[in-house]
Amino acid sequence: VRTQSLLPLTTLGAPIDVLWFSLPKRDQGGDGIRGIFDAGRIMVMINRNNYWQCAFVIAKGSADGVRARGIESVRAEIEALVPEMGSLEDALTHLDQLKLLSVALDRLDRWHRPGLLVIGDAAHAMSPVGGVGINLAIQDAVAAANILAAPLVDARDVDALLRRVEQRRLLPTRIVQRAQKFAQDNVIGKLLESRVARVRPPLIMRLINRFPLLRRIPGRMIGLGVRRERVLSPEIKEPLPFQD
Repeated sequence: VRTQSLLPLTTLGAPIDVLWFSLPKRDQGGDGIRGIFDAGRIMVMINRNNYWQCAFVIAKGSADGVRARGIESVRAEIEALVPEMGSLEDALTHLDQLKLLSVALDRLDRWHRPGLLVIGDAAHAMSPVGGVGINLAIQDAVAAANILAAPLVDARDVDALLRRVEQRRLLPTRIVQRAQKFAQDNVIGKLLESRVARVRPPLIMRLINRFPLLRRIPGRMIGLGVRRERVLSPEIKEPLPFQD
């Protein structure tokens, strides 16, 4: 359904792609998530208890070039980023281990048609920045349930209500995507293009780092969302009477 012939699409753009792979853990410790930043290189490591889920950030469209260098070159670059992991010769042996995530940042101009409502990733592709894609998808679903559940139980036509879901969720989506685009264009993209080990962060990030109270703002946006959604609809005790 995410085609311009059905529902027009606005593309915001993303300067990055991600190569996903896993690395074995040398011990059972480690932070929940680690970010490694170097000149022209970024990697994020997520603690999955017995292994690290790794995101190697690359410039948009450069995956074929990275793979063309061969697994030895890629492995050496990753070893340089995380020297504490030691040799990865036994862990990264094939290019097939590097799974491409083509990053997109876009949203549909309209989320509904008669008989159809699109929410979550289908309505707005989110960048992995902040890890908020699943958050917004759940918030979309809660908003849709609050608006549509009771009329659906009563077997009413809800086509006229679909627009209300989009209206409620569009502003939070725009705000989060604007924040992601800012981070992509002003931090991540510049770091990937840089040839120096340190890139001066934007003023807003320096302020957040300096004043702990300000950290509550992105924390709330990520954890609770720009517009908090609570389940308001009454409990549905009987299934919807679908007919064949």
